[in-house]
Amino acid sequence: MSSIDLTESQKTILQELIDLHRDSESAVKGEAIADHIDRNAGTIRNQMQSLKALQLVEGVPGPKGGYKPTSEAYNALDIEDMDEPATIPLSHNGEPIDEQVVQEIHLMSVHHPEKCRAEVRVQGSVRNFHEDDSITIGPTPKSSLAITGTIDGVVDSDNKLIIRTETMEAPV
Repeated sequence: MSSIDLTESQKTILQELIDLHRDSESAVKGEAIADHIDRNAGTIRNQMQSLKALQLVEGVPGPKGGYKPTSEAYNALDIEDMDEPATIPLSHNGEPIDEQVVQEIHLMSVHHPEKCRAEVRVQGSVRNFHEDDSITIGPTPKSSLAITGTIDGVVDSDNKLIIRTETMEAPV
């Protein structure tokens, strides 16, 4: 875990920068971040100055310029910078989703199956996910674990979904 203490606003902006940078593989304009997280472009510019001072962001000058996350940005948000992550299928309300990559799955309260929750961190925005939506994750590459359930909560700043599990299956 990182020792940099970021505000929720800084986390949200940094997460969006990382997501947009992964999609485009080029510098990201502040206006694009502002549009995606529904904030003022001036606010983004101000926050970027503080993120630059923390060495989490680098500015890219010129007409194709903008901002790029540094490796420290990934560390600050506790995100692995994966070149080629494994693909784990994800379905939202019965529709397959291609834009998200499941990064982590944490199972909580496994000893109480009727109360089991899964905390799922994805790469890509979670803004289109809402409480009570249905979700299916998996099968995972090594264990072939598949989880189905209902979204109990969405944490935009960490790109996390809290899932109330209904089934968890893996081949014996």
